[in-house]
Amino acid sequence: MQHLDPDRLVLLALSEESEDLDEADHLTRCAGCRHDFAALREVADIGAQCQELRDLPAPPESVWEAIAADVRRTPAVEVTATPVTDLAERRGRAHRRPARRWTPLIAAAAAAVLAVGGTLAVGQLIDRRTTPAVTARATLEPLPTVPVDAGGRVRVLDDGDLEIDVRNLPLTTGFHEVWLIDPDDTTKMVAIGNLTGDKQVVLPVPPGTDLNRYRLVDVSDEPHDGDATHSGVSLLRGTLTS
Repeated sequence: MQHLDPDRLVLLALSEESEDLDEADHLTRCAGCRHDFAALREVADIGAQCQELRDLPAPPESVWEAIAADVRRTPAVEVTATPVTDLAERRGRAHRRPARRWTPLIAAAAAAVLAVGGTLAVGQLIDRRTTPAVTARATLEPLPTVPVDAGGRVRVLDDGDLEIDVRNLPLTTGFHEVWLIDPDDTTKMVAIGNLTGDKQVVLPVPPGTDLNRYRLVDVSDEPHDGDATHSGVSLLRGTLTS
């Protein structure tokens, strides 16, 4: 049985072209082409799943070495004069045992794709394990004396840090400080740290701080006067919720 052209199989596997009725019938009857087509489709599907990914890690050098070794082992096609009886015998063997022209190259291509995908999957798994979970969050709203376009967001992470993102704070001659306040007794508060010029700042929450009690997040305008207490000038506030 005449096999489909390898380049045509690649196009069909990549869905670049549609198979005609003769090709569909051939794939139904020819186990060799059907095997090659299925292997190429598997590699194409893996590649399609990675189209949106960027900055993939480079595959290890062993992958390229394995591909080169497989290519070297792929026998070259030799054109020689062959007696008619030998041709008949070989044609009979071809019917009994489907050819595997693409097997080494398909395996090498699949190995390359899986190596990159595997490296990426491991990296993503590590990232998930090392990224702290969010245990509480708050939306910071401007107080009446503050421009309405000011605001921010707060996330409390399970590693003990407070992540704060603020915008459009009024200019200050001093500095902006973050506090946790007991809303039931606003004289009770814990200083968390100062904001910098960065859009997002991560500040450590003092160990032992009860966030069920100190659940009001406050951003204040503090002067450089050496006084560690709250200035009394609050700019943003929001309540932590889980």
